[in-house]
Amino acid sequence: EADVVIVGGGPSGLSSAIHLKNLADKGGKELRIVLVEKASEVGAHILSGCVLDPKSLTELIPNWKDLGAPIETEVTKDKLLALYKDSSRELPIMPEISNEGNYIISLSQLCRWLGQQAEDLGIEIYPGIAATEVLHNEDGSVKGIKTNDMGIAKDGSKKDEYEPGMELHAKCTIFGEGCRGSLARHLFDKFNLRDGVEHQTYGIGLKEVWKIDPEK
Repeated sequence: EADVVIVGGGPSGLSSAIHLKNLADKGGKELRIVLVEKASEVGAHILSGCVLDPKSLTELIPNWKDLGAPIETEVTKDKLLALYKDSSRELPIMPEISNEGNYIISLSQLCRWLGQQAEDLGIEIYPGIAATEVLHNEDGSVKGIKTNDMGIAKDGSKKDEYEPGMELHAKCTIFGEGCRGSLARHLFDKFNLRDGVEHQTYGIGLKEVWKIDPEK
C-alpha cells in the first residue's frame, strides 16, 4: 500500500515522483511514493541522444548544476540543411526550433541521475519489475497495479524460484510508461480516453554514429 504508485522510470515518471515529494515535504506531509521500472536499472531503456531545454529541469531542481547533473555540452551552433543527391542547401531556422541555450546530453545518464535524486528524497524505486495489469476498485476507478510474475521458464512453466507478482495499491497511480504502453492502451479502452480526440502521431529519429580517425 502506497500513497502514489508510478509506472515507468523515464523523465516523466521520475519528474512526477520528485515534484510530488517536494510538494509533500513543503506541506509537512508524509507521502510514500513507489516507482516501478521494467528495465534492469533506471535509464537502461532510454534512447541515448537528446537536445535538452533545461527550463523544466531548473523548475524541478533549481540547483541541478551544483548537484552534478550530467549536462555539460551547450549547443553552440544550429544548422538546418536540405540534402540533395550531390549537394545541400542551408535553410533559415525558425525561432520555435532554435536550440540556443539548450544542451546536448545523454538522456539515459540524465534519468540515472534523476533516479538518484529521487532516492535521496526517500522515493522507493524498484527496477527490473514490470507492471502487467491495472487493478480496479468496484466502482471502476484505478486501485493500483499488478507486477510481473518472476521465475517463469520460456515454455511458460514455473521454475523452482517462481514468485507471483505483487499487487501495489495506491490512492493515486501515475502511468508514465511511454508511447502506447500496454497499460495505457487498457486505460484508453476502459475509460474511452481516445473518443472524440485527434489521432496520436508518432515520429522516429535516426541517428548515425561516425568513428573518426584520431589523427584528424
